[in-house]
Amino acid sequence: MANKLAKFFVGLFGGISAVWWGKYLVMFIISLMPILELRGGLIAASLMDAPMWTSFLVCFIGNILPIPFILWFITSIFDFLKKRNGKLGKLVLKLEKKANSKKEQIERLKYLGLVLFVGIPLPGTGAWTGCLIAALLGMDKKKSCLAAIIGVIMAGIIMLIFSYGILGGILG
Repeated sequence: MANKLAKFFVGLFGGISAVWWGKYLVMFIISLMPILELRGGLIAASLMDAPMWTSFLVCFIGNILPIPFILWFITSIFDFLKKRNGKLGKLVLKLEKKANSKKEQIERLKYLGLVLFVGIPLPGTGAWTGCLIAALLGMDKKKSCLAAIIGVIMAGIIMLIFSYGILGGILG
């Protein structure tokens, strides 16, 4: 799924990639997105033939940028939106339900669980969901932030191997 979405966004923002910094902007924006994150950014980087280590750095920064905001502010934002009880309130309840369905993966191992949850690039995992779960569980924010960053590095290494190694070998 990440591969298809990354291809879609590369096509959507294809014109931007004509300028020298455009490729990096595209992969940065993709890495900011909740579903794609660093995984999608590195796949897009590979599809655009961007240099591997520069791409990793750009995607890493794009993926870790939302982490503190999620950990420190998401529960307050969710509480506010649930009180409004409209469509956004229903969306928040749906997001909380999704996060709660995955929380036992983190709850049992605490911070190591958060590292593994964020670091193993599978559908439904990543920094956004991991930090949402950590915030809903009331885990220490500084430790959770560090665990999520370590997980993003781990996911980045795995995705470099996939995007530039396996995928690059198939497409290259």
